[in-house]
Amino acid sequence: MIWAWVGLGFVAACVVTWLLVFPEARGRLAGRIAKAFADMSGWAARSGSRLARGAGSPARRLRSGGEGLLAALRRHRVVLAIALLLVCVPPLVILGLRQKVVLERFEGQDLAVSRSTIAVLLRGERLVPPPPPPPDVFTSAEVRRVMPAIVTADRRWERIDPDLQQRVLAIYQVMAQEHGIRMVLVEGYRSPERQAELFREGRATQAAAGQSCHQYGLALDSAPMREGKLQWDMQDEWTRNAYFLYGELAQAAGLVWGGNWRMGDFVHVEMGAQCRAARRARAQGG
Repeated sequence: MIWAWVGLGFVAACVVTWLLVFPEARGRLAGRIAKAFADMSGWAARSGSRLARGAGSPARRLRSGGEGLLAALRRHRVVLAIALLLVCVPPLVILGLRQKVVLERFEGQDLAVSRSTIAVLLRGERLVPPPPPPPDVFTSAEVRRVMPAIVTADRRWERIDPDLQQRVLAIYQVMAQEHGIRMVLVEGYRSPERQAELFREGRATQAAAGQSCHQYGLALDSAPMREGKLQWDMQDEWTRNAYFLYGELAQAAGLVWGGNWRMGDFVHVEMGAQCRAARRARAQGG
């Protein structure tokens, strides 16, 4: 879809550049528009025979205008080439680099090292979940106000798919050791009843029972922790960068990050293909 918008912008920019660079083109275009309106008003009063006799005139005008346009393009081809470069190169560069320019805080660091570390951890020995923070971290007044759904959430690692466990634990370890950010599991498995309740109340999810990857242990939610508190505010630079780093590493670990979705579920990661298979199996009664 983004290429379609780039293409439309390119065409529009070319037309505007043509009109700005060639004054005679503006004059011809204005004249043709005025004549078109005059012709339209005259056509309504003409007979069919006169319309037939005059049919060749617009064709001749169109052919003549096309020849004039080609001549103008040839005369000013250098200017047009420069204009095209100015229009095309910046968006193409942005598109080519947009996956590399994600984080503000970490833009000077080589995230390739972190990605490589995750790959090494996933090939190594089994990782163990870190000790959880104190229970009141999930029940504070701020949490009840901002994210009330997590107060009663299930945070038992053993109910999460083992493969997903290892991928997320590798992300946690890299974020803690290489970037000084502690990530905390805020929700893992959801029962069908809890999923239905959250969906019915419009809290935390737009997926009904049976549709959420949480229900199959194939999704979990995490949040960065700073000064003993979970961080949610995406307007805060530190928090925003922490979540984007989390998403970058999640994708490097082969997970789907909810921060890329239209609604921006920044805490969420899931195993997309496995979840789709689980939903299909459930729909088929498996």
